[in-house]
Amino acid sequence: MTESLEEFYKRINRTEEALQHAHQKGSEYFDIQLSRCSIGKTSFSYRNFYKVALVLHTGKLYYADKWIEVDRPAILFSTPLIPYAWEATGMGGGPGHFCLFNEHFLKTGDRHNPLADTPLLDISKERIYFIDDNMVERIQGLFLKMQEELKSDYAQKSDILRCYLHLLVHEAMKVRMTSSYIPRRNAGQRTAELFLALLERQFPIEIPHKILTLKTPNDYAERLSVHVNHLNRVVKTTTGKTTSALITNRIVQEGVQLLQHSDYSVGEIAFALGFEEPASFSNFMKKHTNLSPTSHRLFQTV
Repeated sequence: MTESLEEFYKRINRTEEALQHAHQKGSEYFDIQLSRCSIGKTSFSYRNFYKVALVLHTGKLYYADKWIEVDRPAILFSTPLIPYAWEATGMGGGPGHFCLFNEHFLKTGDRHNPLADTPLLDISKERIYFIDDNMVERIQGLFLKMQEELKSDYAQKSDILRCYLHLLVHEAMKVRMTSSYIPRRNAGQRTAELFLALLERQFPIEIPHKILTLKTPNDYAERLSVHVNHLNRVVKTTTGKTTSALITNRIVQEGVQLLQHSDYSVGEIAFALGFEEPASFSNFMKKHTNLSPTSHRLFQTV
């Protein structure tokens, strides 16, 4: 399951104006909100937007195979790449803030995105940073400056907002990490379910806009923030099949579909499915189906 901006706004009872803005596809989106405590738990899911939140309420943050108690002020980073759930358990020191933005907002003309080595784009980084009272004040100040800039009519305000976002992210990353995660009950089954869901999210391939990006068990383990050995073990226990076999079977299925029901060339299909050369794709299909891509294509008109 993936929560969209529209679904998020409906969940928190935002206005129709905000929903209309969120519907503008292919354009930059940035918004800031006050965060108020609402006892309860959000569903475990991916989100199709980025979120940076100043969390001043207590709660529990759940990931695939672990959770962490948030019992003091913290900065939380959420990206479309990692699913999570949040359970609010009590009141805190007043409302916090959060900002939402999409991938278009993060894109810059630079070859190296300045946020590439931060929790927003690097999934190996920590997702939550606990902060002291002095830093809470500084972070709140940055959110207020972003809120003021967002309301302005300055034509280049997106650039200024990105600068404030950079400052906010790096303020959090200065913190010395003290996170302490706890293994989840039924973590193995949950991790296997998330792997299967993530595998299906890679398909169908839409050439050239959507090509296969996760190709190996290690790719999936990194995305789920678990060790690849753990992923292999729980997937085998849950499904009876290896992680590699499930990935391979799904690529084969997609390859056959594209060969028989599309007009893309074998080379285009090979590239979209993660093969550097058409010959490698041909050998792959022969090995797993006993037919070459050309032979599969013969069934196109049958």
